[in-house]
Amino acid sequence: MPAPRTPQPPVTVSVFAQRLTATPRGARLARHLAQSQLHVWGIPHGTDVSDAVAAIVAELATNAVTHARVPGRDFELRLSLVTGSVRVEVSDTCAERRPPAPADVRPPCPLDEYGRGLVLVEAFAARWEVLEREPPGKTVRAEVDVPN
Repeated sequence: MPAPRTPQPPVTVSVFAQRLTATPRGARLARHLAQSQLHVWGIPHGTDVSDAVAAIVAELATNAVTHARVPGRDFELRLSLVTGSVRVEVSDTCAERRPPAPADVRPPCPLDEYGRGLVLVEAFAARWEVLEREPPGKTVRAEVDVPN
């Protein structure tokens, strides 16, 4: 006799994806689009979750534009609202330059010009990782927990 089925809560996934030019303007637009989409999903501007996602998107999009730009190729912003969190993914087409893994991120020296972006991602995200992407490139994925 089979075991009785336990009802599972429905899993709701909402996804927003946008390709943007690999320019400073594209990076700024990514942050604005992320905040607007969160507002549509019921996460208003100025909340801890909205501010954390905006900071993560700003840093990852800026990294894609500054360190991983391939002329003539865009980067992609993808947001997913899943049960309990907002997932941020920024993908680029540069396979040669990979950011360090989460465990390898070190704070920069005080006078360093660069190196604070992933430290901020580490601070704002509940978890994050770097993934290979097909065709060549990478995706940096970060998640921000949404309180009940």
